[in-house]
Amino acid sequence: MSKPMTIAVVDPGSGNLASVLRALDRAAEGTGMAIAASVTRDAAEVAAADRIILPGQGAFAACMGGLLALPGMVATLHQRVAAGTPLLGICVGMQIMAERGLEHGVTPGLGWISGEIAPMDPRSADGTALPLPQMGWNSLDFPAAGAHPLLAGIAPGEYGYFVHSYALAGGLPAETIATTDYAGPVVAMVARGNIAGTQFHVEKSQTVGLRILANFLRWTP
Repeated sequence: MSKPMTIAVVDPGSGNLASVLRALDRAAEGTGMAIAASVTRDAAEVAAADRIILPGQGAFAACMGGLLALPGMVATLHQRVAAGTPLLGICVGMQIMAERGLEHGVTPGLGWISGEIAPMDPRSADGTALPLPQMGWNSLDFPAAGAHPLLAGIAPGEYGYFVHSYALAGGLPAETIATTDYAGPVVAMVARGNIAGTQFHVEKSQTVGLRILANFLRWTP
């Protein structure tokens, strides 16, 4: 019997991550793969894992600060990413992959993705401000031809579940693999090499989220 794939779900101190574990287990069942996923704050576990998931919620600065407070964690993440380990960031976990965040001052990010996380200012055609955070189901827009492997089996226009008031700005088009629309395009998914991120909560996005997680488990960047 083959050894289960180990997945480290990094806990930066931003909440209960049991829903991510449940979603991973369901996604793995659909692929027939054996996995051993665990929530961890231990850099040694991250160093030994086959794949890494970096969730986050709340404020950019708090999430980044939570990571920095874990001994050796940020250095280990940089090492694993440089070594080619597949990594998926979720929500604020995706945001801290950028160069910096502008929430509550300027906070340096991990610098894996170009751009900064800036406050959204969505307005309707007559200039009326739309509600923030953007909360709820919104469609994922991407070209069907040549879509990223994490989007395999998902059709343009299917929905993810979003909760955010800040979004990636100034990123590279080549690193944006899906957008959504909230009074204009908003980056919904990014990817570069062996790293990827979703602005929406895959663990709350039902069939679409489970498919993305299953694709991540199979992904060989």
